[in-house]
Amino acid sequence: MFTGIITDIGVIEAMEDHGDRQFAIRCGYEAATIDLGASIACSGVCLTVTKIDPTADGALFFVDASGETLSVTTAGAWQVGTRLNLERALSIGDELGGHIVSGHVDGVGRIVDIQPDGASQKFTFEAPENLAPFIATKGSVTLDGTSLTVNSVNHCQFTVNMIPHTQAVTCWGNAQSGDRINIEIDVLARYVARLQEFQKS
Repeated sequence: MFTGIITDIGVIEAMEDHGDRQFAIRCGYEAATIDLGASIACSGVCLTVTKIDPTADGALFFVDASGETLSVTTAGAWQVGTRLNLERALSIGDELGGHIVSGHVDGVGRIVDIQPDGASQKFTFEAPENLAPFIATKGSVTLDGTSLTVNSVNHCQFTVNMIPHTQAVTCWGNAQSGDRINIEIDVLARYVARLQEFQKS
């Protein structure tokens, strides 16, 4: 379980296919604080640590992504040098600064436009049509692992403002129009929709 508050930016240093695809990700977390088998959200994709190597300025951790994960998230397009938003799993007693995030990506969207809005940047995103009903004005959505508040919705498109701090401590500062992004809808929206579906049946 995660909160969508990014705590580090990782960089893919190596990748190798051996049935699944193994990624070696360099991060600023101390190796001694990462447990083998721990879950780390990598740009919104919950992956399991299979190996840890200490480095001078942090750690190199290894994760495996299955063919299913590669096909339904942006992980299939990750390359050496790709930067990833990282968040470690929530511990009991941690502050819930964002919203409840599972790390299970519901679909892939794209950035339609980025425009300055004061000191912030206004992003326009497009979601797959099957996910659009779950995205609501002033509701929460997880994009590339980041908990964000929706400003407005127009059918499959929606807008989000990124403040300077968010741009500085995540990969969003380097985002460009056309980039594909991982979307996880709010778990509350998912259960409300299921309840309504059950009541209609």
